[in-house]
Amino acid sequence: MILLLTLVCACGGAGDGHPVARTLVAFNAGSLARPMRAALDSFAAREGVRVLQESAGSLESARKLTELGKIPDVIALADEEVFPQLLMPTHTSWYVRFAHNRMVLAYTPRSRGAAEITGETWWQVVQRPGVETGRSDPQLDPNGYRTLLVLQLAERHYAKPGLAKALLQAMPARNVRPKEADLVGLLQAGEFDYIWSYESMARNLGLNFVRLPDAIDLSSPDDSALYAAASVRVRGKGADSAEFRGRPIVYALSIPLAAPHRDVAEAFVRYLLSPDGRRVLRAESLDALDAPMFVGAGAPRGLIP
Repeated sequence: MILLLTLVCACGGAGDGHPVARTLVAFNAGSLARPMRAALDSFAAREGVRVLQESAGSLESARKLTELGKIPDVIALADEEVFPQLLMPTHTSWYVRFAHNRMVLAYTPRSRGAAEITGETWWQVVQRPGVETGRSDPQLDPNGYRTLLVLQLAERHYAKPGLAKALLQAMPARNVRPKEADLVGLLQAGEFDYIWSYESMARNLGLNFVRLPDAIDLSSPDDSALYAAASVRVRGKGADSAEFRGRPIVYALSIPLAAPHRDVAEAFVRYLLSPDGRRVLRAESLDALDAPMFVGAGAPRGLIP
């Protein structure tokens, strides 16, 4: 489901004696919903702009541009690789890395096996009869295909042939939802015992979580070569598809070439990458990078330090 939030309308509309507010439209990954909302809210209060936010899985957000022709002012995704795979060069020529994350297994004190689960026993606990584990759709959401990458890496890490397949069988199709944010309510209601999520979301929501070994949680740049041994192919439009290999989790954003409110978009990106913007993101448990990194060509000069 697409979450459409009108966050701030700082000025009155036409006909009431006040100028119409400038507008900023942001598409973002589901795991960025709360951090981006906080940043957009803060920016809108500073600048007196009207802000609209749509949250969905990163692949779904990208396909709004590629398949539906919907163009936002800013698009922020949970996997930087979605930009070169789906959006460049037709829809944008650059992106900037601005945060990173790690995969975790979130749970509550009521979850079956909660008293026993650790970073070394989790793969045994989730396979127990009656234990329900939720995951997001790999065709729509990076968290979904990253879950599959983690399973592959776990098989190698624990030297258990067939483990990835067994773990996937313990998370059948009925436990799949469009994005990881959709899993949280089911976990809190007790429908799921565990869900695959990001550390930022688990912390932000006050959930318990298992921190997995660095060798499998897609967090460590030092393990990049190890991660790259895992890969997942997701379907695209028609016969097209895209392959995503294991790599450290990096969030990225861009301004589409056809952004309708480019001046406001550039002002927002400058704010988000500034020390004030980073503080807002970190207050929402997202680990913002101290030094954002630009990839590609054509980024506005005012954005690059």
